[in-house]
Order: sequence, then C-alpha cells, then structure tokens
Amino acid sequence: MKLLVFAGSSRQGSYNRRLASVVTSLARVAGAAVTQLELGSLDIPLYNADLEAVGTPPDVIRLKQVMLAHPAWIICSPEYNGSYTALLKNTLDWASSPVKNDPDWADGTLPFRNKVVGLMAASPGALGGLRSLGHLTTLLINLQCWVAPRQFALGHAGQAFDERGHLNSDKQLSSVQAVIDQVLWAAARLSP
Repeated sequence: MKLLVFAGSSRQGSYNRRLASVVTSLARVAGAAVTQLELGSLDIPLYNADLEAVGTPPDVIRLKQVMLAHPAWIICSPEYNGSYTALLKNTLDWASSPVKNDPDWADGTLPFRNKVVGLMAASPGALGGLRSLGHLTTLLINLQCWVAPRQFALGHAGQAFDERGHLNSDKQLSSVQAVIDQVLWAAARLSP
C-alpha cells in the first residue's frame, strides 16, 4: 500500500514533523511504501483566484500528482487557535482547485476522492491539538475523502520525544500504530 505522510507545519523543530517521521518509520515496518512530503519544500504561493487565472504553479501540479498516486494518507496537524494551520489550508485549497483547460486536472476533487486519511496532531498543550482534527475532518469529508475514525492527539509534545525523535511512551507509540493500521486496512479494502 502506498502511504503519503505529511505535517501541516514547515517549522524546523515542529512536533508534527517529528510525529510524521515516527509515522513514516512505523508504516514502513508495517509494509507500506511511504512517501513523506515536506510541505515547506513546495513553492506554493498563498491561494488567490487572480494568481490561479494566470496559471497553476508547477509545484501545485506536482502536489496533485503525489496525492493522486497514494490511496492512503496520514496528516499530522498542528493546532493554531483551535484549528489547523494556514499552511495546511492553503495546500489543500490549491490541491483541490481545478486547472482550467487541463483534462487531467479539471476535476478539483480528483486528488482527494476516495482517499483514506488518518489524522494525528501534536501540541505542547494537554489536548494535543485535538480541536484541529475536528475541523480538518469536516474539510476532508467535503473533498470526498474517507477519514479514519481512529485519530491520535499527542499532548505535552515537548516532552514526548527523545533526542533521536522517537516517542518516549509505549502507549503513545501504540496509539500511532493503531491509526496507521486502520488507515492501511481501510485503504486496502476501498482502493479500486
């Protein structure tokens, strides 16, 4: 199973990027072919319909291609003011925008349709970014994704990782693995 993993943060010390790396390692051990995408490596401007009218940026097309190629995704979402980040919203807005006069990308939901998506969050707070996941679930369902019911929010993330980036707690590791397992299980059954 091809699994796409990305975090809604480009910050160097991001807890969600660390969590995405943990997911990548565990999913590979589970037999998934994992692509870990760094959103900060894409040259994608702030979404603007006037900009889009001039032409879709090449990295948006690349993003659409990567999303389409993976039947399963896991997104690690930071929580800003009780919701997901502007980076994540901008990424999803561009990825869902139809490309005019392009038969491959005229359908904006194509990169999203029938994808099985697992959601996780990490935050220094006690709730671990849990509130962002509810908002993100609504957005992804609107884009025709299948959102896995099992989710994970890592609270007190500043103390959750060791110096090598591994999770300190077996219970937390087990929760991450449970999301991975559910996503891979569902994607194997729902993929055409």
